[in-house]
Amino acid sequence: MRKKILKSLLSVTVGFGLLVGGAASSLAVEPQVTEAAEKNLYVVAFKNNLPKNYQEVIEKAGGKVVKALPEVGGIQAQSDDPAFLKNLKKVSSIEVANKEIPLALSQPATVPNVADTSAVTNEEGSLWDAQWDIQRVTNDGKSYEIETGGYENEAGEKVHKAVVGVIDTGIDSTHPDLQQNDLGGRNLVPAGMDETETGDPNDIMDRNGHGTHVAGIVAANGKVKGVGPDLGIRTYRVFYSDLALTLPSFIIDGIIAATNDEVDVINMSLRLYNPMKTIIEGETYKGTADTLLWKRAIQYAVKNDVTVVAASGNESLNLDDKKEVTEYLNALYEPFGISIKGPTTVVPSQLPGVINVSASNKWSTEELAFFSNYGNSAIDVAAPGGDLGARYAETLDPETADVTSLILSTWPTYLVEGMPYSFNAGTSMAAPQVAGIAGVLKAANPHLKPSQVSAIINQTAIDYGEPGQDALFGSGEANAYRALMNIKK
Repeated sequence: MRKKILKSLLSVTVGFGLLVGGAASSLAVEPQVTEAAEKNLYVVAFKNNLPKNYQEVIEKAGGKVVKALPEVGGIQAQSDDPAFLKNLKKVSSIEVANKEIPLALSQPATVPNVADTSAVTNEEGSLWDAQWDIQRVTNDGKSYEIETGGYENEAGEKVHKAVVGVIDTGIDSTHPDLQQNDLGGRNLVPAGMDETETGDPNDIMDRNGHGTHVAGIVAANGKVKGVGPDLGIRTYRVFYSDLALTLPSFIIDGIIAATNDEVDVINMSLRLYNPMKTIIEGETYKGTADTLLWKRAIQYAVKNDVTVVAASGNESLNLDDKKEVTEYLNALYEPFGISIKGPTTVVPSQLPGVINVSASNKWSTEELAFFSNYGNSAIDVAAPGGDLGARYAETLDPETADVTSLILSTWPTYLVEGMPYSFNAGTSMAAPQVAGIAGVLKAANPHLKPSQVSAIINQTAIDYGEPGQDALFGSGEANAYRALMNIKK
């Protein structure tokens, strides 16, 4: 069934854009690539810390520094010199450099965004009855009796005991279900990436909806509830335009910024693919600067006691089967004149220190959502990501689709008039379930280290699928109530 679904998806997912990467970091459909690619942006990783003369080094090679990333020994540069990369290869202090190509946010092409929630609103105006995912993760709200992530003090002010940093498309700060937990954040997209981008560091407005949906799963508190309805949310906007495009350096910058802001948890509902070798226009890249800096950024976060959670991806791939993944990427990249060689891994979810999350569904404890990536050595834990129901998974017939099996969460109030909530699905929806659990664990015990948070989530997961660790669910489906009861003992 998975192979059948993957084959049917392959022909259509390119048009929706996939967050995929290699030496060129990522590809989207060609019209999305052109404008940003013409800026000739590069990412450069030095062997150690940034040297004092790094700006001079870049200028001598024919470029200029756009952004410095001193915490990870890297920079983003711009150059119109066709010999720029060759010139950098001559610099002994540089480990690796490559050109940046825009990334498009990954979404399952066959899962619709359904905005109308009128049919599932109860008499009190609550949408809780439609939140099967949060009900399951919290044991029908029982975890709220132990820890919600914060409280109201005597002055009536909300106190957040833990903060989750959401690296995504932004947030609707005016949303009534998010306002009390929204702590602001940062925009990491520079001016000029599209006509709306001015470089304002405070512009975290969600132009796409994905980030607002993710934030609601973590910490909504209104008509819909998140896993930790009193957790603080700090937003790091790294995507631009309503098409949700980004560059690897923006995401790396987001990890660093969130860590420096002392968040407790980082959620990344995104992923890239990192092949061992990528051939672009005859040039072979062995390892990439962006992947190296990703690793350093994750290490930086974990060393500063930040728990990092990421989505496994939506291509129905067995991540243990490197040949399968490489064949998938070659089929995807062929129109762009790019070929992949050797084994491929997913970043950030397969990097050390990251909790890699697959997507479970409403109707089965034996099958993942049809789109979810999997792999025995890859997946740490599963969480509800939604799909279109059992009949759709079997038939792929749109007539059998069950939208109530999708994940309901917040949506920007200004994107669809009168529709501030939306149904969606993806490992993007599964990862924030786990990030919310990590958040309430840190709220209950702020002394927990990232490795301890990860261990508790894995040890208390409900053992779906084959007994013990398995390729689909990892340790099982994550559960906030069981995790909190574990540290309460």
